[in-house]
Amino acid sequence: MTHDHDLVLRPTPSQTKAALNPPPGRTGGDLVVETLAGLGATTVFGLPGQHALGMFDALRRSDLRFIGLRVENNAGFAADAYGRITGEAAPLLLSTGPGALTSLAALQEAAAASAPVLAISSQIPTSGLGGGRHGYLHELPDQAASFRGVVKSVHTVRTQSQIPSAIAEAWKSALTVPHGPVWVEIPQDVLLAPTPVPVVTGGDAFPEELPPRPELTALAADLLSHASRPAIIAGGGVVRADASGKLRRLAEKLNAPVVTTPGGKGAFPWTHPLSLRSWLEDRHTTDFLQDADVLLVVGSGLGELSSNYHTFKPRGRVIQIEADLGKLESNHPALGIHADARLALQALLETVSERSDPSAPERVRDLLGQVRERIAAQELTLEQQLLADVREALPDDAPSFWDMTILSYWAWSAFDARQPNTMHSAQGAGGLGYGFPAAIGAAVADPTKPVLAVSGDGGAMYSIAELATVKQYDLSVTWLIVDDGGYGILREYMTDTFGQATATELTRPDFVALAESFGVPATRTTPRTFRDDLAKSLTEPGPSVIVLPATLRMFAPTHLE
Repeated sequence: MTHDHDLVLRPTPSQTKAALNPPPGRTGGDLVVETLAGLGATTVFGLPGQHALGMFDALRRSDLRFIGLRVENNAGFAADAYGRITGEAAPLLLSTGPGALTSLAALQEAAAASAPVLAISSQIPTSGLGGGRHGYLHELPDQAASFRGVVKSVHTVRTQSQIPSAIAEAWKSALTVPHGPVWVEIPQDVLLAPTPVPVVTGGDAFPEELPPRPELTALAADLLSHASRPAIIAGGGVVRADASGKLRRLAEKLNAPVVTTPGGKGAFPWTHPLSLRSWLEDRHTTDFLQDADVLLVVGSGLGELSSNYHTFKPRGRVIQIEADLGKLESNHPALGIHADARLALQALLETVSERSDPSAPERVRDLLGQVRERIAAQELTLEQQLLADVREALPDDAPSFWDMTILSYWAWSAFDARQPNTMHSAQGAGGLGYGFPAAIGAAVADPTKPVLAVSGDGGAMYSIAELATVKQYDLSVTWLIVDDGGYGILREYMTDTFGQATATELTRPDFVALAESFGVPATRTTPRTFRDDLAKSLTEPGPSVIVLPATLRMFAPTHLE
């Protein structure tokens, strides 16, 4: 009898030849790029630095495409978006100390949004490791400690023979649900030294599946089948798992209304008769969900935004499907099912009974009518018109990336993403500067589609250096900058809370002239000409900038009532 654990992968003749006759001049850096190529990577992001030069020198001997950004944090955002769009682990090459630490905010966003990023950083030479103060350039007492609370896993290399296995293990970790960023660090001398290790000619690092426990899905199916008023909250886990089709079939089988979180935009059709859209920051929606006797939460931890700032208090039974064990029942008691959304939804589809409820579409229409009336009473026509103009100008399958700015906050609730995995924002960690560099990553992932980035003038200043990047690689990214002269949302928060704003007003450049100085076409638009100007920019190849001077307002919150 042959057991699976007795099977051995035997090298092919070409692999044996490569192992016995490695090309001259290989170093530890070559092991890094060979392993990445063997795992299926085609593109890497990052910035060179003195300690990491062994990796970057090896890139010229490989077929990997390198996309170099100007700031490590922006490179991390680009890798994040590449991972979201392709579903592949996006390699991010960094240097020791300041370079590595500058990527932390991007890795936090990747962790919050479950984006697979494989960060590989250099370290000080091996002789300096151990926490002593040796005075090496970029030295930290324990560099990996800065990342352990942010990434999924940390993988430390100390010898060249460890490189292929460490990177393969990190790759597997990044792509095992929940997806997320991982950290590998390799000392400078290990990267630079000539290597006797044979050429890495292949690599298998298959992510582990996370199926649901059958007794839990059986109970969940029974609860949903016999519910009087079921409802569904669909989060980013549905999008990451590519489970939108299964979600729709389950909702239709149960006649259950569906609301999508900001991270779950596009997981359920916006105009479907059962669609509650994304108005989670609305008291009417909160009340509707609280009234459900069985609430199915898929791929969401019911955090601050998804729970209307923790004012949501469910009265019925909650079923929560979540791949991140730390989020399971973290905010509300539930029948917790630790599983990948796609596998769990499939299990429910196979076991729930079809449920008739002619009143469900009517209740959805009534709710959306209440939301419309509340927004209409606030006379926010400019904000709604701008969102409608963006939707009309942007092709349905074109991805968009939204920074932390007022128009983005509107989009979380009011923008129709139309297709899954096309609308992305920094709502996971909430840091500024995400939109433009993330759009760069998406344009690299799929150059056949235009990509839209949306920023305020404050957030734009975090990313302005990447105008050089889009020009250098001729990427079709249109960058919309809504210029209100400061940190608009903070100005609004402070004025509402304290009566006046402090430290929110900003001196900023002439964004049109600045973009043009990089050789990037730019247009200053108005609300009247905005739609046509945006549509024109999106249809023309290459990078462009649209600057819209406008002061927008948020709709009134309901969680303070």
